[in-house]
Amino acid sequence: MNLFNVIKTERLHLRKLKPSDWEAISYLRSDTDVNKFVKRPPAETQEKAMAFIDKISQAIDTNTSLYWVITEKDKDQMLGSISLWNFSEDRKTAEVGYDLNPISQGKGIMDESLKSIIRFGFNTLNLDNIEAYTQKNNTASINLLERNGFKLVVGKQDPDNLKNAVYKLKQPK
Repeated sequence: MNLFNVIKTERLHLRKLKPSDWEAISYLRSDTDVNKFVKRPPAETQEKAMAFIDKISQAIDTNTSLYWVITEKDKDQMLGSISLWNFSEDRKTAEVGYDLNPISQGKGIMDESLKSIIRFGFNTLNLDNIEAYTQKNNTASINLLERNGFKLVVGKQDPDNLKNAVYKLKQPK
């Protein structure tokens, strides 16, 4: 059973990634401004962007990752993405990740997207915890997480990036 659901909010449509999103993927994964706080391989060519899209599609098909393209409700242009991935073995904890085109930042788009993914994670997937790994100097991301109830996990480190801080949101009881 595939766990992916299209999610609609007041202003946004969170949908599945498709091959025609390759240019937006290439930009989001390769632009220096978008990636100044993120350690990940770039996708500066169509071939690399398509390989990323294939990888994400396979992860969605096997329920190892859920990845949504963020668009405005009546438009299909990719503004950014948000995902639940890195599930714990018991599938009670997942990591949230996100990115957003700078021209769409500061408009509440990621806040609206994150709220909907938190609801989906807790209400549909029955997660107990959602974690977020964000670079310690990324104040916009830290503010977003804290506004949405995430708390810094003191003493926990990201072994893949020691510059990251780990935040956690627990399922409200």
